[in-house]
Amino acid sequence: MSEPVTSAPQAALPAASMPTMPDPAAPLPGATPEPENEVKLTFFDHLTELRKRVTQALIGVVLGMAVVGVFTTQIFDWLMGPVRAALPPGLKLVYIDPIEPFMVYLKVAIYGGIFLAVPWILWQLWQFTAPGLYKKEKKIVFPFIVSGTILFYAGAAFCRFLVMPPAFPAILGIANSATLVPMLSMSATLGIVLAMLLGFGVVFEVPVVMTFLSMIGLVSARSLAKYRRFAIVINVAAAAILTPTGDPINLALMAVPMIVFYEIGIILARIVGKKPATDTAIVQA
Repeated sequence: MSEPVTSAPQAALPAASMPTMPDPAAPLPGATPEPENEVKLTFFDHLTELRKRVTQALIGVVLGMAVVGVFTTQIFDWLMGPVRAALPPGLKLVYIDPIEPFMVYLKVAIYGGIFLAVPWILWQLWQFTAPGLYKKEKKIVFPFIVSGTILFYAGAAFCRFLVMPPAFPAILGIANSATLVPMLSMSATLGIVLAMLLGFGVVFEVPVVMTFLSMIGLVSARSLAKYRRFAIVINVAAAAILTPTGDPINLALMAVPMIVFYEIGIILARIVGKKPATDTAIVQA
């Protein structure tokens, strides 16, 4: 009777030669990873979130108005300091409507509430965009809010102490005639002052805005540098619109900071901006 034939045990293949199946959860080479803990929202969900953040920002403005409303008279007098210093001796600001003082002080309270609520408004903006950012990008929330707040207030202070004192004498000096007497109303003059303060505050936010847009991938440092010449022209045109006078000194006081801040924004976009997918794949390789 023949013995059963038994096959020799096969040697186990080394682990290195075993074929490995790709991990379906791993990102493909060259693909841009999605933000951590990303929340998928529909278009209407985005609208709902936007409405929520706008409502929260408006609540902050209203609370700021309640605080500023107690000091509207003092704030108005402080804002009109450069204007009154430029008026000829004996002349004062006037109002030509019985309700004009009330509307002026209300406008002071509204704009004062906006200025006071700038940190809260920036926080709401961050809360709206944070779900689409990476974890490392979310870590700069504190620098984003602090730098944005400081730059906004610095722009308003720059306007109040360095731009307005020479600007209003230049405006009134245009009508250099003994037959003309300035009669500046509260409402019109306050409108010019607030527009200048808000304009300079927004201009000083340019580096923060450019950095933020580069982080979310809407712009890149390369594209910002490519269109530098167009940006300079736009900056000078915007400065000519926002400054109340057309003299070169006041124009330069606004145009030069805008150009400088644009260059700072390009540098920051290179540092913290979102890298293109091709560059990310090269680095990972």
